[in-house]
Amino acid sequence: MLFDSHAHINNESFTEEERQALIEKIEASNLDYVMDIGFNLESSAMAVKHAQRLPWCYAAVGCHPHDTKDMDEMQLAMIKGLAKKDKVQAIGEIGLDFHYDYSDRDIQRYWFRQQIKLANELKMPIVIHAREADQEVMDILKEEGAFSQERKGWFPTRYDGSGDARVLLHCFSGSRELGKQYVKLGATISIAGPVTYKNNKKTAGVVEELPLEVLLVETDSPYLTPEPFRGKRNIPPYVEYTAKKVAEIKGIPLEQTAAQTKENAMRFFGIK
Repeated sequence: MLFDSHAHINNESFTEEERQALIEKIEASNLDYVMDIGFNLESSAMAVKHAQRLPWCYAAVGCHPHDTKDMDEMQLAMIKGLAKKDKVQAIGEIGLDFHYDYSDRDIQRYWFRQQIKLANELKMPIVIHAREADQEVMDILKEEGAFSQERKGWFPTRYDGSGDARVLLHCFSGSRELGKQYVKLGATISIAGPVTYKNNKKTAGVVEELPLEVLLVETDSPYLTPEPFRGKRNIPPYVEYTAKKVAEIKGIPLEQTAAQTKENAMRFFGIK
């Protein structure tokens, strides 16, 4: 019924026993699919292994801005190799994070651009991480052709006939206006657990504003746990609480939200 479009089963905080227990919880839940998202070379390789072993799992490969300080051309070549493997559906998560600045900003910018170029070369969807860098992320995506007519030409048009750039803003925390701008450019918006926090009027406004056909739901587990589990480690089955909140904001049944966001995710990631 549900598609968690962004999770980290590959997170280094899990022991192998915890990871196996998590996999069993996912298999006992009403989740149909989970995207295991890479954030460096090691986690990308693990996501690919999970995708090859688990029928409900798909992978994205890439280097998160925090990890770009350790990135080099050899690792980029290895990520490119992983991207060509079966059930790898996107390059990500990539972008800029100016909140923590774990990597120098110029290094973040360089590897963000290189990975957009890789996604364009391979004609693959892109999963974006943007924190306190909204305008610059958008500018770089535009400059590197992520919203170009050529790129949109590689993918089927959207529900309304508009071009689909297959660029996903994961865990979107921007304004309604920014969300509208991104959708107009051809992007897709993913909603995470913070939409369930009672003071988060901003993300609720984004959900209100945008058509359901351009929204995905995600956990970003083990982070960003939704209510009523806030304070505990997040897991992919909790994506249901995010979907429930989206349904409530939209004034539609959970089943409709689950079905549409699953269809959107399958379309975005090119899963038949």
